[in-house]
Amino acid sequence: MNTERLALIGVTLALVVGGLATLLAPAVVSGPGTAPAQAAATTAVGDGGLGSLFGVALWGVTLLFGATAVVWFALTGVVGAGHETPPNEYGPDEVQVRIMTVDAAEVVQQTVDSLPDGLDDVHVIAESPIDVRGATVHAVPDEFSCRAVRKGRAQEWARRTLDCQTEFVLYLDEDSVVESFDGLPDADIVQLREKPRRTDSSLSYLADVYRMGVQLEQRAFARLSIPLFAWGGGIAVRTEVEERTTWDRETLVEDTAFVWAAFRELDVTFALSDAVCRNEAPPSLYEILQQRRRWAAGNVQASAMLPLRYELLTRVRNYAWALSPIVTLLVVPLSLLSVTIAYSGLFFAASMGLALCTLGWFLLGVAYYGDDHHHWALAVPLAPLITVVHSMGTVAGILNPPETFRVTTKVGSD
Repeated sequence: MNTERLALIGVTLALVVGGLATLLAPAVVSGPGTAPAQAAATTAVGDGGLGSLFGVALWGVTLLFGATAVVWFALTGVVGAGHETPPNEYGPDEVQVRIMTVDAAEVVQQTVDSLPDGLDDVHVIAESPIDVRGATVHAVPDEFSCRAVRKGRAQEWARRTLDCQTEFVLYLDEDSVVESFDGLPDADIVQLREKPRRTDSSLSYLADVYRMGVQLEQRAFARLSIPLFAWGGGIAVRTEVEERTTWDRETLVEDTAFVWAAFRELDVTFALSDAVCRNEAPPSLYEILQQRRRWAAGNVQASAMLPLRYELLTRVRNYAWALSPIVTLLVVPLSLLSVTIAYSGLFFAASMGLALCTLGWFLLGVAYYGDDHHHWALAVPLAPLITVVHSMGTVAGILNPPETFRVTTKVGSD
């Protein structure tokens, strides 16, 4: 984490100081072969000093984010090519449902009410007693102690305490309203899909739509040695695998850490299901920042358990996403003011390529939601701002990682 923090601070300072110097103390620069008229319209800092530092930093970040985009295309279009969801081989009667909450009874009730017929073995694991119809409620005792914290602690208590005679345990977050569920394929870990629903903040919702477009890479995870992340709001685990892996580890991302531990310690399989959960998008910009902050910090901390190549990939991806909003906040204003850099033709092409990726990820997210949500494509001009909303929490997670698990606020609206 210290490596990413120092690098992020250094690159950000170079970009911000260099960008301000470009705007406030310009000097005309002509690159090789630049026509006089073109040079007169090109504003930049001179070849040395801040100008060079700014150019190197901007190019470095652009190439890093470009490499991350290339990896995404390779995962989604090559590794995940021809992906088909495996058929369901286990019915709802082979699944025990465990819904994790602190004490949000109304929110949990929505989730319980959404469960289809056949999912009859339903348990709510709460931090304090609550009333929920249609489920057995358990409050984790205050005296229970293990290495895991908050949600992971509750999951570990449930693993040790609840009698489970089914093939799978399906973990749902308190707000994971089940839109569809017909059963589970024959895999040790089955990831349900998510479609966050809008709450109080349209920008937070659009950031989650954007995330759904990026998250199409999940279809390649079954073909990787280790999935790159997991979404705990809807994840099914074979009971035997849960017993052998356990949740007993201190982490901010208990679900991803569990999957990584299972793949590291056991010979397990992964599948992406067609079942969909409609969880809540964070209700405010503050909440989405804190949510992404925890995800970023937790993923970087937990990456130490991965093989070196996967650890590097995880950390570089987090670092690239952290830098993406910084570049957006600089490149867009500079472009609007016709401020460019020497050799700007190639840089402009690279920047436009990444801008198209951003637009494409958002539109893929809109398409993923289906026909009822196609009107959100009209928000595509906001894609640069949406990218900033999506990624600012990653910046916060690297610069100031949280020390404790924080639950994202739920509002219980549809």
